[in-house]
Amino acid sequence: MLTAAQRLRRSTDFAAAVRGGRRVGRGAVVVHLTLPAASTPAATTPLGTTSPEPARTTDPELISESSRAGFVVSKAVGPAVVRNKVRRRLRHLVRERLAALPAGSTLVVRALPTAAGTPYPRLAGDLDAAIAAARQPRGRRSR
Repeated sequence: MLTAAQRLRRSTDFAAAVRGGRRVGRGAVVVHLTLPAASTPAATTPLGTTSPEPARTTDPELISESSRAGFVVSKAVGPAVVRNKVRRRLRHLVRERLAALPAGSTLVVRALPTAAGTPYPRLAGDLDAAIAAARQPRGRRSR
């Protein structure tokens, strides 16, 4: 089971990860991965002095440096029993892989309808391939 600090629970956290993250689909899963920004210099004020950027919140859970994960399993996957089974499988797979991500990363795993019938080893392979592809630097697309 993921600890409370490792789980995404707020819809704003999910939305930020989906909008700002890199999306990669492999097999039965789609992964949205947001890597932490490189260390940014302090903001410069109009007077030329530097001041650290203020934190958005003082909640220690939200500013934690651990990687966090969330899961999206829609009704298209199947009835509640099937959705929960898929969510449990994905949660177990992600728990093993979360430590390998850089600190501060946000991972959202969306299960596609085919995830309901996908065997566990295949689901693990799809997740590994999607995370590996999402961690690769973006290449330039040719037009």
